[in-house]
Amino acid sequence: MEADFLECLNLSKRYGNDPPALQEVNLKVKTSGIFALLGRNGAGKTTLIRILATELKPSSGSATINGMDVLQNASRIREQIAVMPQEARLIPWLTPRQSIYSYLLYRGFSRDEASSKVRSALERLELGRYENVLNRHLSGGVKRRVLLTTILATDAKILFVDEPTTGLDPVIRSDLWRKLNELKKTHFIFLTTHYLEEAERLADMIGILENGKLLGLGTLDELRSSVRYQYGIRIAQDATVSPDYIPTSNGEVMSGPDGSTQIFTTEEEAERLAVRLFKEKKRFSIYPVSLEDIFYYLVRKPIEEDTTHDPILEKSRVLES
Repeated sequence: MEADFLECLNLSKRYGNDPPALQEVNLKVKTSGIFALLGRNGAGKTTLIRILATELKPSSGSATINGMDVLQNASRIREQIAVMPQEARLIPWLTPRQSIYSYLLYRGFSRDEASSKVRSALERLELGRYENVLNRHLSGGVKRRVLLTTILATDAKILFVDEPTTGLDPVIRSDLWRKLNELKKTHFIFLTTHYLEEAERLADMIGILENGKLLGLGTLDELRSSVRYQYGIRIAQDATVSPDYIPTSNGEVMSGPDGSTQIFTTEEEAERLAVRLFKEKKRFSIYPVSLEDIFYYLVRKPIEEDTTHDPILEKSRVLES
């Protein structure tokens, strides 16, 4: 067991006779910065967080956080982590100050300590003007910031944040990303998300989970190299593509979710194809493979457009529910 790492070894979880929620997950990341676990709804992300947060026992395998086993050292781990669950909700008749204060008392802080920490945390996330407003009168984005402030106030250096921006509008989501980027300088944040743009913008390390299996792990550049071909060409769906376009040994072809033809290939082959497509006046784009391409390549399932119609991040994608 190594300190300063979060590690899972052959970690599995099965609920009754259902298919495994996690299947022999092997994972090792440094407990600094932001690690984003990317996957569709139902991929197993929340199950993994609950095991790491000592809320759920694995069926087999092991997991450690900074050398502490999640089963044998559960009490010690709970003292050093804080969790923002996806389903977390504020009590409507309390204010942000009362909500955070109550949680800190529950965590074992004295009244004086809790009062001081509430004040500091509210200032850090710029929520001072909302501190005495009833939670039921807050916008969705402010409520999510209050929940994030609640776990930040604990002084825990390891934060588990489960899909923090789901359902938020694009502007508020972008603001919460800014806060998380600030926090990663002093905390380790284990973030789960089904937003590709979120993982790409925030994460120092990214894991890709599908049907309980970890299909990819690394930085964006490391993931890019793992898919064998580092360049992609997308040919519009209304363009006729003859068979001799297809690279026989230096590429792979797929049908895109929008009906386009997607070719993953080498830089040299991409250049050759681009020259031909340009001469034949085909509509196409050429690019280094993105996180969307990597996910699509590894999972082989389409990614749908984000239905929030983000005007700022118009290329943002969300995995299908």
